[in-house]
Amino acid sequence: MSAYDVRGESGILPSRPTTLYLLLATLAVIICYVFYQFFLSPLRNVPGPYLARFTRLWELNSLRAGNFQRTQIAYHEKYGPVVRIAPNRYSITDPAAFKTIYGHGSKFIKSKFYYAFGHPDLTKLDLFSERDIASHALKRRRVSSLYSVTSLLSYEHFVDQNNLQLCSKLEQFAGTGRVFNVPTWMQYYAFDVIGSISVGKSFGYMEMETDPRGILSAIHESMVYGSRVGLFPELHAPLAFVASKAKLPIPFDRVGDFITEQINNRRSGKFTGVQGDFLDKLLDLKDAGKIEEWDIQTTIGANIAAGSDTTAITLSAILYFLIKHPEKAKKLHQEISEYATSGKISDPVTFQEGQKMPYLTAVIKEALRLHPATGMILSRIVPSGGAVLGDYFFPAGSEVGCNPWLINANENIYGSDPRVFRPERWLEASESNSAAMDTNLFSFGTGARTCIGKNISLLEVTKVIPQLFRKFEFVLENPNDEWGADCGWFVKQSFRCRVKVLASNM
Repeated sequence: MSAYDVRGESGILPSRPTTLYLLLATLAVIICYVFYQFFLSPLRNVPGPYLARFTRLWELNSLRAGNFQRTQIAYHEKYGPVVRIAPNRYSITDPAAFKTIYGHGSKFIKSKFYYAFGHPDLTKLDLFSERDIASHALKRRRVSSLYSVTSLLSYEHFVDQNNLQLCSKLEQFAGTGRVFNVPTWMQYYAFDVIGSISVGKSFGYMEMETDPRGILSAIHESMVYGSRVGLFPELHAPLAFVASKAKLPIPFDRVGDFITEQINNRRSGKFTGVQGDFLDKLLDLKDAGKIEEWDIQTTIGANIAAGSDTTAITLSAILYFLIKHPEKAKKLHQEISEYATSGKISDPVTFQEGQKMPYLTAVIKEALRLHPATGMILSRIVPSGGAVLGDYFFPAGSEVGCNPWLINANENIYGSDPRVFRPERWLEASESNSAAMDTNLFSFGTGARTCIGKNISLLEVTKVIPQLFRKFEFVLENPNDEWGADCGWFVKQSFRCRVKVLASNM
């Protein structure tokens, strides 16, 4: 054997050179990747955080900090309308690009980010996680009648029942001087309402004043999981498999079991609520052969899992902004008083009556604009042929998107004071400007992917806000404090209030 032969007596090369070769190969790949990103990528000049050029971990770490929507605002103020937030993921604020990406007829499909919010088996995609445009349209068409205006009005009595329960609780709080966490109670309210609308019976959270089975916590954990793992969608199925085999608690499963229980109660004859709800209509569609069992599960699931969060966030935003701007609360109170005195609104206020109240409508839109529920970009994939967005050409396969917190604050659309709560902007705008403001309001998404539950949320908000402000005055526990806002996909607030019963209820 040669003195220079590195093999042992067995004739097999030792492992050390193999390990070295692997390390060198890995280093070469990294060097090539860095070289490409800096010198060859057609998007190499897109600005953004330095680490975001190389790894998705920058966005993950920013999300973990809990204030991602503010982070994105700061980087766009620094770098302009197009910002890189991951190696092939870009945040865009340009209104023309917004229309290109999300407008009706757009070929920009959802990115794989959304897989992490759905079933790990890609044959069981729901309306939210479905990426294919045609498949999404079919899924939406199957259940769209349940969200129509006619159906919406049939759910109104469910909202009224829960509004009475909320007002009763607030009267108790006023009597004892109790301080309460407003977003928590708005979620209890919204969860009870969506229970009534979806399965014909309130879940009783306002009555119990707690989340006894941890369902709301599980929903929140599921959204946080989706927002984090969605950045690494290839990990969703393996993580679900490992968690299942290790018998680890899975928030999605806890929510899914709760939903299945509600459906089974109806079928087993244990139901004691009021029929005419979503589940009734879904079962009728199933009997007629128009939908499958999976459609029942996912539709009720979407209502329960996403419906309460978005509504609670909107209600909390309205209350907070009106507390912080008492002159605006006074204007709303005056409108309610005038409409009540002239017989233009009932008690309770109907949805159609509330829609005809201009200042109430402006308050709702302004709160939705300033504090949209979602704090991340709604990511899409650039289609074949690429696209010019802003000042850059994006090749096919690039992941792009707009953040509602930025689109809703565009000065060219909403004026020179987009970070100010000023409902009057909606009343002062010309007809063309008003149309542009409505078109660009991104709080419920837009185009073919507009949140299917948007009108249910607006039904609740439009009815309950005038009921609250005709009966109560809200005061922050510490008037000089600012609220907290944590982004885990949804941007959930935290602040505490006292409530007083008004001397003259209208």
